[in-house]
Amino acid sequence: CFICHKMGASFTCSHLGCDHTFHLPCAPEGECVTQYFGAYRSFCWEHRPQQAMHTHPSQDDTCSICLDTAEHKNSYKTLECPTCQDARFHRHCIQRLALHAGIAFPSPCCLNQEPFLMEMLTMGIPLSKSLAFLFPHHKPSGTNAAITKPMVGPFDQRRGRCDATTCLCPGGREHTEHKG
Repeated sequence: CFICHKMGASFTCSHLGCDHTFHLPCAPEGECVTQYFGAYRSFCWEHRPQQAMHTHPSQDDTCSICLDTAEHKNSYKTLECPTCQDARFHRHCIQRLALHAGIAFPSPCCLNQEPFLMEMLTMGIPLSKSLAFLFPHHKPSGTNAAITKPMVGPFDQRRGRCDATTCLCPGGREHTEHKG
């Protein structure tokens, strides 16, 4: 893991040519982004998706959720509403809100849902339920690659085949167990 320097890192940056690997629990400390939809990609701090910066002279530098001071620039720790661009959020504040909101996750300020939701998913804000099946063909703007069809279906389904380049399971690629 390039963050904690311990063995067993299983996530590799999805940027072509980058060999940074990390543990999922180490990702926030290393400012890595994991996208929990579409192709379920992960990015190191160097290649993570970035929001476009919109500066407004009258824009308040407070988190619209907790009302504490937020950075004036978009960063890993501070996100902006892509639709109204007047709202800033601490990553941990919008994450808490997303986990409680589930599939109904509009912007807390302008109440716009789809563009806001897709931007937050792209920036690595997971929801309590996967929404990949709701937007299977959506392609985000910016530097992100196309999102593929979801690898899992609705909430209760999971993959039944190993897609690793080299499958290490003694039972082979098709082997599954009831609990995982």
